[in-house]
Amino acid sequence: MAKFIKPTIFSSKCLGFAACRWNGEIIPDRFIASLKAHVSFVTECPEYRIGLGIPRDPRRIVLEGESYSLQQLNTGKDVTKSMEKFSKDFIASTGDIDGFILKDRSPSCGLKDVKVYSSLKPGSPTGKTTGFFAREVLEKFGHLAIETEARLTNFNLRENFLTRIFLSAKFRKIKAQPTIKDLVQFHAENKLLLMAYNQKELKIMGQIVANFEKKKIEAVIADYQDHLYKALAGLPKYSSNINVMMHALGYFSERLSSEEKGFFLNTLEEYRREQTPLSVPLSLLRSYIVRFKEGYLMQQTFFEPYPVEFLAVRDSGKGRVIFLRKSGHNGERMVS
Repeated sequence: MAKFIKPTIFSSKCLGFAACRWNGEIIPDRFIASLKAHVSFVTECPEYRIGLGIPRDPRRIVLEGESYSLQQLNTGKDVTKSMEKFSKDFIASTGDIDGFILKDRSPSCGLKDVKVYSSLKPGSPTGKTTGFFAREVLEKFGHLAIETEARLTNFNLRENFLTRIFLSAKFRKIKAQPTIKDLVQFHAENKLLLMAYNQKELKIMGQIVANFEKKKIEAVIADYQDHLYKALAGLPKYSSNINVMMHALGYFSERLSSEEKGFFLNTLEEYRREQTPLSVPLSLLRSYIVRFKEGYLMQQTFFEPYPVEFLAVRDSGKGRVIFLRKSGHNGERMVS
């Protein structure tokens, strides 16, 4: 079983932590609830922290000319400067962090789909933008995994988010006490995972680890980190994941029955057609790795990039997921 470093995650406080939404409600989120045993959370409500209260008047982002402002709809109060100052100060003080989960469509925390208006007068929105707090998050931490709770109902985005936060936490531990030995091991264990994300960056990272120029460890770590986050910048392509899994299958294809190989290839085709998440063919490969005791593959994080508790077996596309949880020798299924 893989050993995982506990990631530190920021979450909007209204997402299951406190009743601080603009209408005084709390928003339960089952995925975030499932994370609590595995990550350390930092939570905050930017709007409450700048004194808008709970409940509070609706806020609206207004675009006048080329300037965005954050205003209360009923009072006309402009809280732009207060929000900008809080956001800069808070983000500057966060320290080590591995990812963010922000409230979707919030004028402070929304990532992309925050409505923009031309004034406080009644009327339709004129466009969409990023919330004020989220803008600061993207400015300083744009290289990390940043999602909204709404986007994380998609199993591909959820798997990518989990992979990135646990990888970030592990790399953060190496940065704290860097040695070439630990960096070499990190790179070796993540080779297939990084191959799926970006083969070009993987090659560059391999050259950095080799350290032919005999740079100091601090410089090597800095170079490696830059290319690590470049590699993780986009979602792995289906074709890349499939290529890696077919490569792994070659380690024991001669020892599998034709029925077993057929079943695996059928599962791989379902993944290609987006009918099943990546975690399903990965689970099959893990069973083969254990069965045939393939040492090289056992160390590869590609096959277990995050704790098995999060293995999504099915997703309806509407946020309904079935997680497999281990319970002794029997599997226990929990519907979320």
